[in-house]
Amino acid sequence: MGWVSLSLLWLAVAAPPDSLPADTLAPRPPRVLEAARFHLQDTPNDAGHSVTLRWTYPPGLQDSVRAVIVLRAEAPDVPMQEVKFIPGAPTVYKDMGIPSRTPFYYRVLFLTVTGDTIQSAVLGPVEAYPQWFHTGRIPILLGVVLYVGLLLWFIVQARGGKELFLRKIPGLEAVDEAIGRATEMGRPILYVPGLSTIDDIATIASLNILSHVTRKAAEYETPIIVPNRNPVVYTVSREIVKEAYTSVGRPDLFDPDQVFYVTDSQFGYAAAVSGIMMRDRPATNFLIGMFWAESLILAETGAATGAIQIAGTDAVTQLPFFIVACDYTLIGEELYAASAYLSREPLLMATLKGQDWMKFILGTALVLGSLLGLFGITWVHHFFAGG
Repeated sequence: MGWVSLSLLWLAVAAPPDSLPADTLAPRPPRVLEAARFHLQDTPNDAGHSVTLRWTYPPGLQDSVRAVIVLRAEAPDVPMQEVKFIPGAPTVYKDMGIPSRTPFYYRVLFLTVTGDTIQSAVLGPVEAYPQWFHTGRIPILLGVVLYVGLLLWFIVQARGGKELFLRKIPGLEAVDEAIGRATEMGRPILYVPGLSTIDDIATIASLNILSHVTRKAAEYETPIIVPNRNPVVYTVSREIVKEAYTSVGRPDLFDPDQVFYVTDSQFGYAAAVSGIMMRDRPATNFLIGMFWAESLILAETGAATGAIQIAGTDAVTQLPFFIVACDYTLIGEELYAASAYLSREPLLMATLKGQDWMKFILGTALVLGSLLGLFGITWVHHFFAGG
């Protein structure tokens, strides 16, 4: 009876409350997933600084995984460092920013909601290296080849003497008419080359139009006024006007004071140009280039003087004001096409023709893809999305 009492007392002291079997109390080793469930590779179509690790879960495991830890090392037999803790149960991880052409080894740990840890074997080695060509951009390559082919085709035709047709742009068609109107009325032409700097594409396009307008004005001996806001644009526009007079054989008509710098202040410039409109009463106003909030001030003032106005800009927010207050408006790319349209130079005409055809092809593909998408046919979308 005494031995039984002693045994019971020892069990009460040695065994913890709510004790479990000894094999349950001992820490269980992590379960290892077979290597076949992991795929480690260099990330395709990149600059060579990332690798991609993908894996699949055994049936029923993905729902119990609460987080994934990715470990990395430069050798399989050294301690690995944690590179990413990912909550949830993802199936892919892209390790970015690693050195190119350097072997790395990886291990993936899966933490479950029950507190278990499941891990992969050591994976690797794998190296990141750059690819020569991005296979997802094959459609872009095909588009470039097609566009270059169209350009070369139309250039050959233009140089062969073929007349290339371009759709009529009312604003450009009216340029000669507007200059003639000023000549008949004996009033000057006002040309505003926008308010932006010389590195703005709209300013460059405007200066190209200024050259054509000045040559026509010189032929008709009609004075032209060119106020400028930017000092560099002033210098360039002055040389353009001077060269235009010289090209038509009338350098004597060039007046240096007709091209001048006003001010760098936005609304100071707008006020000065509005004053010119009211005092000199030009018969024709060209408002072509880059404009901001002053566009409506200039256009309304010109309309109040009764001048014929041709405006053009690629500033989408200012186009509505020009459309309602001016007689003709060059919208967006029509401004860029003006050089080819007015000069009729074969090389420029061929370039413009190639652009129009490429737009037509892309527009047709867009409509075709939309229509096929209504019936569940998505190959056009996948093609332009790069597969």
